[in-house]
This record gives sequence, C-alpha cells and structure tokens, in this order.
Amino acid sequence: MKLSFHGADRAVTGSCHLLECLDRRILIDCGMFQGSRELADENGAAFDFDPAAIDYVLLTHAHLDHCGRLPLFAKRGFRGEVIATSATRELTRLVLVDAAHLQEEETRRQVHQGKRRGEEDAPRPLYTIVDTLNCLDRFGRTAEYEEVVELAPGLRATFFDAGHILGSASIRIEVSGGGTSRSVLFSGDIGSSGHPLLRSPAPPGRADFIIMESTYGDRLHRSFGDSTEELYEAISNAFARGGNVVIPTFALERAQEILYVLHQGVERSRLPPAAQVFLDSPMAISATEIFQRHTECLDPDAVRMFRQGQDPLHVQNLHMARETADSIAINRITGGAIIMAGSGMCTGGRIRHHLRQNLWRRESAVIFVGFAASGTLARQIIDGAHYVRLFDEDIPVRSSIHTINGFSAHADQRELLAWHGRITGCERTFLVHGEEPAMKELADHLHGCRVDIPRLGEGYDL
Repeated sequence: MKLSFHGADRAVTGSCHLLECLDRRILIDCGMFQGSRELADENGAAFDFDPAAIDYVLLTHAHLDHCGRLPLFAKRGFRGEVIATSATRELTRLVLVDAAHLQEEETRRQVHQGKRRGEEDAPRPLYTIVDTLNCLDRFGRTAEYEEVVELAPGLRATFFDAGHILGSASIRIEVSGGGTSRSVLFSGDIGSSGHPLLRSPAPPGRADFIIMESTYGDRLHRSFGDSTEELYEAISNAFARGGNVVIPTFALERAQEILYVLHQGVERSRLPPAAQVFLDSPMAISATEIFQRHTECLDPDAVRMFRQGQDPLHVQNLHMARETADSIAINRITGGAIIMAGSGMCTGGRIRHHLRQNLWRRESAVIFVGFAASGTLARQIIDGAHYVRLFDEDIPVRSSIHTINGFSAHADQRELLAWHGRITGCERTFLVHGEEPAMKELADHLHGCRVDIPRLGEGYDL
C-alpha cells in the first residue's frame, strides 16, 4: 500500500488523499483550497496524479473544501465511481452547482471590468454548471453507515457516522490478501459531541493506520450550553443598542443549528418574539429542506420533534431570502434583525454585503460561530483589523465582534483525543486538515503510535 497527500497538509482546506493498493487507486475527497488568493490559484493547477487513473473517489462529506474540485477532476479525465452517503450525495449536488454558479458570475464580472480597462485575455471559471452536472454522473453506489462496500476482491470500505455535518463519514478501507489484512482509516472531519441535531461521532473500532483531522488540535471549545447563552446575550445587547446582528454562517449544518438555537431562544423567552430572522442564503435554505429528509443522521430527540410535527428549525418571524431582491431589501433594516448569510469565512457570497452595511455601525454586532482559516476576511476581522477591504472600499470595523467556538462542527482537542483513543490497533497516525501549530500540539498528546505530519505531495509506503 502507498499513501500520498495532496491537500489539507499543514493547512485546513483542500482535503485530498490517495491510497494505492491491489492495483486500485482510491482518492479520499477532492476538496477546494480556500483562503488567500495564492491558495485559490492552486485550485486550477494540475493534479499531482492522472485523474483518469483513479478508480474511486470516496467522499467523506459535502463541504466545499472536501468536494469542491470534483467537477474539475472529472473535466480532466476522471471516469471512475464516486461513493458517498445518501445525504452527502444530495448536499454535494447543491454545493457544487452553487460553486459553479458563483464562479460563472464572478467570471462575467471580471470580463466586464477587463473590457473597461481594455484587457484582451478573458478569465475562465474553474468549472461551469455543465461541468458540474457531468461530474454528478460519476456518482454510483450509495454508502450506508457501517455497511461494507466491496470495491474489488480483497478491498472494501466502510463508512461510519462522523457527526460533523449531515451525511458526514469517517471511512475505513480494509485490504486483504495472502492471509493478512490491513486497514486504513480516514477520519474526515470529526464532529463535536453534545450538539442538539446530529448524533455524536461513531467510533470505527479498529485501524492499523489513521489519517486524522486536527483543526482544533490545540484548543478546547466552550460547552454548547454556555455558547448558546453567549449568543443570546450578544443578540440582546445589539438589539438594546438599536443595531442588527450579522452571523456569517456555513450553509451546511451551522445554519440549521443556529436556527434551532434561535427557535429555542424564542420558546424560552431568551429572545424577543418580534425579532426578525433572515436566512439570506439560497443554499442554506435548500440544505435545510434536505436536512428535514434525512432523519437517519439526526439525534433521536430531533427525530422525535419532527415526527411529532414540531419543526425545531422554524423560528417565529423567519424570512427565507432566496432572491437577490429579497437580500437587498434586508439592508433597509437598521435594527432588530438577525441576518444569517454565507459564506462562513466571508470569502464570498451575500455576507459581504451585510458586513458592508453593518461593520461600521457601533450599534450592530458580528458573531462568528465557525472556523476561520488564515487569509480569509473572517480571520482578519477576528484578529482585530481596524479596516477591511470590501467591494473596493475600506470599511472601518466599529461593530462589536464576537467569536463563539462552542457551535463548531469540529471536535476540539479533548474530543479528538477521545475519538482516537477508542480505536484499537493503531500503529501510525497522519495528521491533516489543520494549521501547523494545532497539528504539533495534538501530536504531543497522541501516545501509543507513531505520529507524522505530512507535507503537500509527500508519499509513504505502508
């Protein structure tokens, strides 16, 4: 067996790992790099391997940094099979079509600006909606949690609930032959326990080798309950000042969880029932509908609420803003509104317009409830920037800024160590999907096995 690393190595985005065994080549995830312009440019670079030579892509979940280059991969020759859970399959379609649409839209804007400047070279999108639809044809079998998927004689994969977002999975690949068997476990992104909607991560049991995420390998989260109270307080304070609350929100999982928390806040009189809540994200709206269809991924209490006719994702005075005109109209509201929009790292999408309208206002609040990678606008604001660049303007940061990490869909250091500790037989662990300081601190706490922190492009014989 040979294992090589082609994304999210000493970095957080672009997850992509290649396992070669028994004359088969299996790619785990094919994610997009996100953050700085330099990282974005890497998305269009050549893959380190021939896409046409890959037999399978096993997809851990539908976040863009895990699935976002699949259309490009197919465009460049991949003709194998993509295997994922049912919920991941639905969400991936949604995410990729949205990504292609945004790329086409951005390309049209750049072409228009280029013509005004007299430029002749027209930019092209990384991939189009047509490329995306062609890629979706590569999806084959659907994986069920803890049921074996036979890839080839002596080669099989099992998906385990990772508890990260709807349909997310850790994937164990078992290779058998000559009377021996070896297993390689890819963690995907591991969820945080104790959240109200999804089940906690399911331990895969045993693995000889583990490829493990380390996003929060150097820190602990606040409890979910304390984070919820902090959110309510930040909202109440902003309303008391006469301002709005802007929440940059990942469309998958975070949006639904915050809706649940707001629903509970109104039910328990922690938030005023007259508060206007805007979900200004067509993708998050569609994801919420998909969420309601996949109760096999949900916590038993959430399933019971749905079956009893209670919708825990519906908030009084909730407005779904699908159309651009609806989004623009929100900007006329100067106080008493909770505005949730993507992207969560503020790298694009409608959130940038709402930040432009509210960042400079001392009355308003901006609340970050998820991870912000280095180089992103979200990280700049969190790190205390006095001005940020939005739509060719320098916008002063005067609103109150809050970072509440207890809503994170990623396990913290304690939970990562507990997840790893429940897996028996591990000889070697490779840390991926994290910034280098977090990886090194997590490595210092992992005992009983060799720990490696691979660099981009490195390969190992197992």
